[in-house]
Amino acid sequence: MASDDTHEVFNQVDEPCQQAPLQHDAALLHAVQQDHASWALPSLQDYAQRVTSPATWQWAQLANTHAPRLQAFDARGRRTNTVHYHPCWHALLTLYREQGLVGLPYENTRAGRWTAWAAGFYLHGQVEQGSLCPATMTTAAIGVLRHETALWPHIKAGLLSRHFDAQDRPWPDKQALWVGMGMTEKQGGSDVRANTTQAVPDGASGRGQAYRLTGHKWFFSAPMSDAHLVVAQTPDAGPACFWVPRWQPDGTRNAVHLLQLKDKVGNRSNASSEVEFHGAYGLLLGEPGRGIPTIIEMATTTRLCCVLGSSAILRQALVQALHHAQRRQAFGKPLVQQPLMRSVLADLTLESEAATMLAMRLASAFEACEGADPAPAERAWKRLMTPAAKFWVCKRAVEVAGEAMEVLGGNGYVEPAVVARLFREAPVNSIWEGSGNIMCLDMLRALGREPEGSQALLAHLMDAAGEDSHLLTELHALQALLHRPPAEQELLARLIAQKLVLVAQACLLRRHAPSWVADAFIATRIVHGSARVVGAIDARTLDVAALLERALPA
Repeated sequence: MASDDTHEVFNQVDEPCQQAPLQHDAALLHAVQQDHASWALPSLQDYAQRVTSPATWQWAQLANTHAPRLQAFDARGRRTNTVHYHPCWHALLTLYREQGLVGLPYENTRAGRWTAWAAGFYLHGQVEQGSLCPATMTTAAIGVLRHETALWPHIKAGLLSRHFDAQDRPWPDKQALWVGMGMTEKQGGSDVRANTTQAVPDGASGRGQAYRLTGHKWFFSAPMSDAHLVVAQTPDAGPACFWVPRWQPDGTRNAVHLLQLKDKVGNRSNASSEVEFHGAYGLLLGEPGRGIPTIIEMATTTRLCCVLGSSAILRQALVQALHHAQRRQAFGKPLVQQPLMRSVLADLTLESEAATMLAMRLASAFEACEGADPAPAERAWKRLMTPAAKFWVCKRAVEVAGEAMEVLGGNGYVEPAVVARLFREAPVNSIWEGSGNIMCLDMLRALGREPEGSQALLAHLMDAAGEDSHLLTELHALQALLHRPPAEQELLARLIAQKLVLVAQACLLRRHAPSWVADAFIATRIVHGSARVVGAIDARTLDVAALLERALPA
């Protein structure tokens, strides 16, 4: 009798699940311990096991396969503006919320709280990125909303809650709240001052007062959030920032009309919408005319989240590539033993560890800047290095995700491969909250406004460089660039950002990583430059075996 089997399946590698993302990530572990967050290790270990369980990987796949859908009206024609999600989306948000990560940087007073939060965010981002969008915006919004003395007491419990509440009802009746943001308009993009949405007082004007908003937003993230922070033009003072809830105080739906959901390249588990405001109710946050600085306070934190999210993509792409190469046979031996593949994998390990160290260092700077008089170097790490890091690390994630896909070959290019989802996810962190050019220009603004901070940062890096001649030479070259005329700096802004991030990563590795890791990074990024493809390095002088074993024990 003929068999239905036409072939035997062998030399195929299943994707890793039930990983050990905390124990095997040397850079992450060091950062948690170095930044006084060891108290969080038991909780982080528990979360690492849950977020990389087979069930969570399945949730991630299903939530991205079954994208949200818009139901603008009910069966009788009443506008509901409802977005329906797959149940796995709610499961992912429940997982994150129950861990207490949304409010951790603000409700916990222990040293290392920002590092503990960043570590949890980074662990979650290795499995599913879309659910980090509402988490990012809510955490960032807390930093702004806690200054609103009239509003904050009423929303504090809901924002800091560890419950997940998916009900669509007025926020005072809910156990937990999510907050989104709405800045982007079709004619302006990153040019928020070009926004045309109008806000007029609904009675008295000023901070904490009600306004009515009319206009349009081209991108409106996480539209089922309980409220959004929205930038609109006021009659006399210019751009202002508003708390725009989904429901009005009288219990009726707010006049925020969802027009469509965006059909995005990635981030498909999360809904992004286009909306119109038809006299929508909103409360003025901050002072009239100070809408841009108010929303930038929120955006600074979301940019840190972009760096963390991209670092998570870099790490998971590396794990997927290494796991595959350790088990896949080619030309008579495992891929991981093939010389050229070892160069690629070693390069990926350096990229990932440097990104993780930089992202966690930024998180510690955010905590250091919460005091009344932060050190100039810490302010520079937060205000100057964050946009530069977002520029560089988010772009590296795009290239590395593509390289990891290539390590897996055709199996990485088909659905539902994890690396395929990472590849689709990677560009959003580069685009959202300011594209590459905007980040470089923002870095230059920080340099111009706080020159003493940049000098303090360079002094800090020189101290970390020690006696490393290559790093000291690069730092002096960077210092010279920072003294060029403003017009010339703008022309060279991408080069300056790249140099700043690479030398910062190298100094962090020199101070906190084994010498052979720092030596390898400096040799491949500083001495021989960085304009190259992944793996185009001279691996003869590197301890490749040690690098690969450090990244993911076989």
